[in-house]
Amino acid sequence: MELKVIYKTSRSVTIETVTEQIYEFETMGNILLNEEDFGQTKQVVFTLFDLKPDTEYHICLERDGEKAEADFHTDYEFVTLNVKETGAKGDGIQDDTHFIQAAIMACPKAGRVLIPRGKYRITSLFLKSHLRLELAEGAELLADTDRYKYPRFPGMIESYDEKDDYNLGTWEGNPLPMFAGIITGIDVEDVVIYGRGVIDGQASRENWWDNVRQMKVAFRPRTVFLERCKHVVLQGFSLKNSPSWVLHPYFSQDLKFLNLDVKNPADSPNTDGLDPESCKNVEILGLHFSLGDDCIAIKSGKIYMGRRYQTPSENITIRQCLMENGHGAVTVGSEVGAGVKNIHVERCLFRHTDRGLRIKTRRGRGKDSVLSDITFDHIHMDHVMTPFVVNSFYFCDPDGKSDYVQCREPLPVDERTPEINRLYFTNIKAENCHVAASFLYGLPEKKIERIEFRNVDISFADQAKAGEPAMLSGVGVWKKKGFCISNVDTLICENVKISGQEGEAFELSNIDHYEVR
Repeated sequence: MELKVIYKTSRSVTIETVTEQIYEFETMGNILLNEEDFGQTKQVVFTLFDLKPDTEYHICLERDGEKAEADFHTDYEFVTLNVKETGAKGDGIQDDTHFIQAAIMACPKAGRVLIPRGKYRITSLFLKSHLRLELAEGAELLADTDRYKYPRFPGMIESYDEKDDYNLGTWEGNPLPMFAGIITGIDVEDVVIYGRGVIDGQASRENWWDNVRQMKVAFRPRTVFLERCKHVVLQGFSLKNSPSWVLHPYFSQDLKFLNLDVKNPADSPNTDGLDPESCKNVEILGLHFSLGDDCIAIKSGKIYMGRRYQTPSENITIRQCLMENGHGAVTVGSEVGAGVKNIHVERCLFRHTDRGLRIKTRRGRGKDSVLSDITFDHIHMDHVMTPFVVNSFYFCDPDGKSDYVQCREPLPVDERTPEINRLYFTNIKAENCHVAASFLYGLPEKKIERIEFRNVDISFADQAKAGEPAMLSGVGVWKKKGFCISNVDTLICENVKISGQEGEAFELSNIDHYEVR
């Protein structure tokens, strides 16, 4: 057992326990900070708050007779601006938006904006570069549900000389009008939002979740929206009841999401947890998701945005996270017009999600939509309906059920044809599965280049539920089916075990090269 300092501010630090354990331990560990008791934790990744600026610390974690230690020095802090001193009341009645915004805009570099305990009614808050914003324990940001109070971003603005454009608003992969996020960053860098507080979108069927497919003035806001941002860290706090996607970084890079708790009701519509879209160098560590849609969904725009900006999502690490109750634990797609590459999902726990890995693509995403080098390693799944799903016939969009998208026969490869390359699944245990061990379906004219399964153990629940393994026409309802794989160039299976299935363990079709080791 070792301790690794992941990230620190003047007032907080995130620590990762280097261990074989996934997400949390069975027993509590005692934390000593400079030889004084500082509480307990079960989590592999944990964050400490209420530290002093510019101070040397020694941390010791004791668990089951073992000790792990590390040293760190907190950052320098110049001043603190308490939002109550700039006019915020935190009484849940007054609109505190402008008073908090004033503190943000007035805060100097190396300063801190403190939102202390209280209930702060707000609409949209805008970030600025070199900001440290702390949501203290007991602080709640309560988002107003009156859409007419929110700023609106147009989707695409033409430049004065008509030679270029400025994309501002976005919705599901297209440049469309949207409301600003509850927390919004546009072209900012070196920003940290941290603390033990809560951002509550207060969404419900009576407001944002009513008739969700219809644009009402503009499309629904995200809880946190980061556009063209760099070096942004979110650490420690909770987010719930989001109007739509909770965390949406967009054309941003060098981001860290650490120890966040993301919760929406299980039946809430389009409330993905974290959707990096055309983002680069993203670390997602120690998060807990429980919601009504995909927990993490990696995207890069629909075909227009993919061709226009050619910015894939790449170099994304997801580690020591718990995903619960969503449609997909980790999803790639379906808006992947510019492609996705170098995704590493390590030591995560998936519980009661419909799918573990979920790749969603389709004809029409385009030749720039190349999905490659996606790795899942040391994953434990429990009551996941279908652990592995790759769907190249996803029936989204108005033409999703057209003959062109859904045809199972080979069609000509052209500029509309997407591509899936290398997928690696190692050291996976999936128990109490229901629908199928896997459903991997490539395009017949552009097969999945390579899939490898190594050290994979799958077993089905005794009272398995039936369901559709993927959203494509004509697939039907399944229960306890094995590995169903079609249209792959190379398939490698090494030490793969499956138990409790009904019928054949492997149903393969149109596989060019198949190895069992």
